[in-house]
Amino acid sequence: MGSITRSFANNIGSSGILSASAVTNATVEDVTAFGTAPSPATLVLISTQTASSSATISFTTGLDSTYDEYIFKFIDIHPATDSAHFEFNMSTDGGSNYNVTKTTTSFYAYHNESDTDTAVAYTAAQDLAQSTAFQRLIPDAGNDNDQANSGTLTIFNPSSTTYVKHFIANSNSAHQDNYSINWFIAGYGNTTSAVNAIQFKFSSGNIDDGIIKMYGVKKS
Repeated sequence: MGSITRSFANNIGSSGILSASAVTNATVEDVTAFGTAPSPATLVLISTQTASSSATISFTTGLDSTYDEYIFKFIDIHPATDSAHFEFNMSTDGGSNYNVTKTTTSFYAYHNESDTDTAVAYTAAQDLAQSTAFQRLIPDAGNDNDQANSGTLTIFNPSSTTYVKHFIANSNSAHQDNYSINWFIAGYGNTTSAVNAIQFKFSSGNIDDGIIKMYGVKKS
């Protein structure tokens, strides 16, 4: 071992940097195993729904104990009605009722197209306190022909019969008044019943266009 140590040490410069000549095929050819890095989380696409003048989009299958985490991606959601709020709610009875009691919190960052107005602020108007109402994900969405809204909603362990159902949402909105608004919504469904269905809709009018995908996060 002494000769190996000396050989290795001879390849370390005065600054403590290992010289390039010290690393060759021969230096690793006899290694039988390398340490393994943890596998990254893998998204598994469960279902995709495309809106076309749809009153609601509901996911009533696939939300179960298969995964501990589910991610919904809503892509280019376009409202039929200007200034409508894009919302969601949860169900514990397979979609017969969307009325889970929720406590939530919300803040945003915004910037307008004319570069005259910016802010980061908590917004009490968007939160809920023990309410069964639909939770707003994107308030006051614009319906100009070029306006759309995109983001994600993550729900954790919806099939638990022990704990409340935490969720986090992040989205970017093309606001009715030509603002870019980055929304941050989080909270929990205050129920120990399993959540097994999710519904999305606008507060007024249809979902004119857009795609919503549901993914499961593969367990490690």
